[in-house]
Amino acid sequence: MEMEGGSSSGSAGGTQTHHRFSPMRSRAFYRFTQQNLPACKPVLTPGWVIMTFLIMGIVFVPVGLVCLHASESVVEIVDRYDVECIPEAYRSNKVAYIKDSSISKNCNRTIKVQKHMKAPIYIYYELDNYYQNHRRFVKSRNDKQLLYGLKYKDTSSCKPEESSNGLPIVPCGLIAWSLFNDSYAFVRDRGEMNVNRKNIAWKSDREHKFGKHVYPFNFQNGTLIGGGKLDPSIPLSDQEDLIVWMRTAALPTFRKLYGIIEEDIDADEIITVHLVNNYNTYSFGGKKKIVLTTSNWLGGKNGFLGMAYIAIGTSFVLISVLFALIHVKYPRPRGDPTYLSWNRKSNAS
Repeated sequence: MEMEGGSSSGSAGGTQTHHRFSPMRSRAFYRFTQQNLPACKPVLTPGWVIMTFLIMGIVFVPVGLVCLHASESVVEIVDRYDVECIPEAYRSNKVAYIKDSSISKNCNRTIKVQKHMKAPIYIYYELDNYYQNHRRFVKSRNDKQLLYGLKYKDTSSCKPEESSNGLPIVPCGLIAWSLFNDSYAFVRDRGEMNVNRKNIAWKSDREHKFGKHVYPFNFQNGTLIGGGKLDPSIPLSDQEDLIVWMRTAALPTFRKLYGIIEEDIDADEIITVHLVNNYNTYSFGGKKKIVLTTSNWLGGKNGFLGMAYIAIGTSFVLISVLFALIHVKYPRPRGDPTYLSWNRKSNAS
């Protein structure tokens, strides 16, 4: 059997090429194009459909209950401090307060732990109404400069924080410029608690995206200061606050890891948080919160997964019951030709 291919451009007039297939190959090709190859074609009888929905519902509901119980077992404390840490005299003009460097930004917060918190206890800062996913903000960085430092010269993507006083900025861009710079210290009756600030960033980011021999240069030296400053003697690969901040969030409300407390906290214990309220979220109506949370095999506290499993499992059970009632009331023999479209039209006429 011969099958014609497309025309060849080998000559001026064009030549036609032919492809010759063996008879066996031709038959296989025909069966493939005509969808006649052997295939598994399950017959979805009402009984199979009802049992499938019922089994899936019976499986999903217990899984959802387990996930929901795991989420509820996570102990989480959330404390908003951006309003309470403003002195009464400045609450009518919060922006003036946060921009005035001569005013102390120290603030103390008291947290009562309701349940026993088992180490490790993760410390997050949470920002609200902060759009890190804004296109102009996300693009204002240079990954090659983060890896190679001053050796890489093309930093036009970092505008408007590309250079200052005629010198390049390392790290450049609005993301680094707006680095979060509130700080926290935790004190209990027995003394100050140790907060581990190491290994809070992704290992892949530390080892492959931020240079081990790249140091901050000319950073926050302009007239307009954004967020926190960086130690010029520490390489970017060790500046984990910066690495965490540079991984931008997709939603306007997000949490970023600040540190880890590696000791248990007992129930009804009082924790005093000494914080420095430096970061300006007042200009755009943002909120700041501090979060203390434990974790388990499912992660942090999030009841959505469990509720989703329960809702879907319950709907599957209800659908199977509904299908069963319809099948009992209106039974239909398998392969009944009266249900074919052309037979329904003739019967109706």
